[in-house]
Amino acid sequence: MPLASAADWQSRVDALWAIFDTLDAKTFLEHMRELVAERPQDDPLALFELASAHDSTDHEAEAAALYRQALAIGLPDSLRRRVSIQLASTLRNLGQAEAGVAILRAEQAKASDDLDDAVAAFLALCLSDMGRDREALSVALTALSPHLPRYNRSLTNYAKALLAD
Repeated sequence: MPLASAADWQSRVDALWAIFDTLDAKTFLEHMRELVAERPQDDPLALFELASAHDSTDHEAEAAALYRQALAIGLPDSLRRRVSIQLASTLRNLGQAEAGVAILRAEQAKASDDLDDAVAAFLALCLSDMGRDREALSVALTALSPHLPRYNRSLTNYAKALLAD
């Protein structure tokens, strides 16, 4: 069977995600596996989609392995960052919040983009799972501060003060 164009394949993947809530987990995973089977075995985008499908259907261990495989093969920066965020969240769900923190701290050190707040949000969750609630709150408030119409400086200072104690 000839490979579908990447755009056609992605359209069908997007259509499957659009009906995610109408399907049971088993059916959704079957459909995703069928789509992934159309792509080369080492296609990092296909691995990412399959990982996301496993993640969304509560199969975190399978998802983590697939996320790692996609990262090892290589991804464009925008997708690599999404995979890193999702992997960190999955690791947190698997009781490995410390590994999630390490991934997300590395992401914070990279170029800023529209996923910065997502990185901060999942970092805060990982930190909280580790019992570092004040640090988690500081991270979350720092990310929230630029979005407020007022009180930005005050909130940023309060967020910093949480770490000073």
